[in-house]
Order: sequence, then structure tokens, then C-alpha cells
Amino acid sequence: MKEEQYVREHIEEHITVAESMLRNAFDSTIANAAELICECFDRGGKLLLCGNGGSAADAQHISAEFVVRFETNRRALPAIALNTNGSILTATANDFDADRIFSRQVEALGTEKDVLLAISTSGNSANVIKAMEAAKEKGMKIISFLGRDGGKMKGIGDIDIIIPCNTTSYIQEMHIMTAHIICGLVDRHYE
Repeated sequence: MKEEQYVREHIEEHITVAESMLRNAFDSTIANAAELICECFDRGGKLLLCGNGGSAADAQHISAEFVVRFETNRRALPAIALNTNGSILTATANDFDADRIFSRQVEALGTEKDVLLAISTSGNSANVIKAMEAAKEKGMKIISFLGRDGGKMKGIGDIDIIIPCNTTSYIQEMHIMTAHIICGLVDRHYE
């Protein structure tokens, strides 16, 4: 019975965090993020994504939804998860500094037409902050998926989506829910 109670409590807490997003008017913020991404794609730009650990997996997941498909068979959309090329990551960490693994790629790939989606549950990931700084230098727009109080990343970008929670797993669940909502809005834009 203890396992069943844990399951129930996890689902209930997930619902509580989702409900807090509704109460805090996340609907307009998420819609604005989707609009920014659509504008990027419409002007021939691409979406660059980065994060560490589970957020790196989320970056890959989200980029796949844009490149392949989400719910409709719309055209492929250019999205690149910056954590997927092991040679670039390890060469940058070895030759420069691990904090530059994403910023170096933003320097190489980013243009003013592009958007960076920076993901961090703590809001304090040094390598993601450096990617945001590089994106600003390039004139890129920045959307941040954050947790807790937003950390050091809060306010660096153009749109912050901060999950009001201190538990990493719930923050990650809400980040993916948010990403799926954005993907659905982008699908609708290209119907």
C-alpha cells in the first residue's frame, strides 16, 4: 500500500503544480513563447535548445517534436539540441572550459533570426547562462524554462517560464507539458 500512496501523492503534487501555473496566468506567457518561435521559423530562423541532465533530454525531446512532427504532419521545422554532439561538447570542455559547451555553438550557429530555448530547473546553470549571453550578443531572442525562483537566469532572456516549485521532477514535468503546449500552438500556426 505504501507504493500506491506514493503514486497517488506524486500525481496529486503534479496536479497542484499545474494548477498553480493556471492561477499565475501562464497561459499568456506560454502563448507569447509559441508566437516568438513561430515568428522565428517564419523569418527563416531556427530554434537552438540547451540544458543539462534531464533538461538536456528535454532539449532533445523538444527539438524532435519540431523537426519530425508533434501532432500534425506539417513541414519540418529547424530545431537543434546543442547537447547532442559529443565531439563538440568534449572538445569545448577540453580545449576551453565546460561552461562554454553551449555558448561556443551559439557563436557558431546562431543568428539574429534565431531563438534560444534555455532550460534549467535551478536557473543557475553556468553553461546555459553563457549560452544566453552569447545569444544576446548575436541579437537572438531567448526563452527560458526555469524552476524555483528563476535563479540567476531570470530576466536575462525575453520570456521566462518559471515553474513555481522546488522539486526538480515536478519542474521537469511542467517543462515538458509547457513544451508540448508550445508545439501544439506551432502546429496550429502551420495548419
